[in-house]
Amino acid sequence: MASNVSNVEALGDRPIIGLTTYLRQAKSGVWDVEAAFLPRVYFDAVSRAGGIAVLIPPQPFDLASAHRVLDGLDGLIICGGEDVDPARYGQSAHPTTDAPKVDRDNLEDALLSAAIDRELPFLGICRGAQMLNVHQGGTLIQHLPEVIGTDKYQKGDGVFNTVPVHVDDNSVLADVLGTETPIPGAVYHHQAIDQPGSGLRVVARSDDDIIQGIQLDSVPFGIGVQWHPEQTAAEDARLFEGLVDAASTYRSAR
Repeated sequence: MASNVSNVEALGDRPIIGLTTYLRQAKSGVWDVEAAFLPRVYFDAVSRAGGIAVLIPPQPFDLASAHRVLDGLDGLIICGGEDVDPARYGQSAHPTTDAPKVDRDNLEDALLSAAIDRELPFLGICRGAQMLNVHQGGTLIQHLPEVIGTDKYQKGDGVFNTVPVHVDDNSVLADVLGTETPIPGAVYHHQAIDQPGSGLRVVARSDDDIIQGIQLDSVPFGIGVQWHPEQTAAEDARLFEGLVDAASTYRSAR
């Protein structure tokens, strides 16, 4: 009995990390319904890094709601998914841009506002990095193949390509990943950061100068990466471990 109690206490001491999700039509048995969805690799990466994952589905949301949700969290991940509404950065939609997902955009925008205000550690992945940039007033390239002349960042059919990512030595990202670059980045995106938003610093690029990492210098741990570290977290969980460590520090401080 004592060992079980000890195990429960150890688990209860792990930082709680919120992860945003998206909506998908899902089938289970006789049911075919719209449901909150997030690939397992995301929350497995959090668990492997020592955190407890809590999923946050798209829903009507405002800044007050975000603060109430973050009351129970120690860290936040804005996950990958469909394109950010280009109206948020003052552009018309490119023909290849996904239809707007207003509920998710609003939710993540509010969560980022509250997280930045609290200095709660956060990580944006792919769409999440783009959402952070748009939140800070930046813009996006809506269709990379028209800019770089290749589809290497999104080959299609759900197959991730790998590109070398060069990380700035003077960055939180380098503190977490080390200074030996390039690192292999698993990519699946047809959009990318164009003009960085206010307070954001570019801290990683690929060989063709496409932005692969940004950080918000006004907070202790506020990172966005364009690649998908969850895809390789079974072999290299350093980015998630860095977030969980920052979340533990945040939890202790409050």
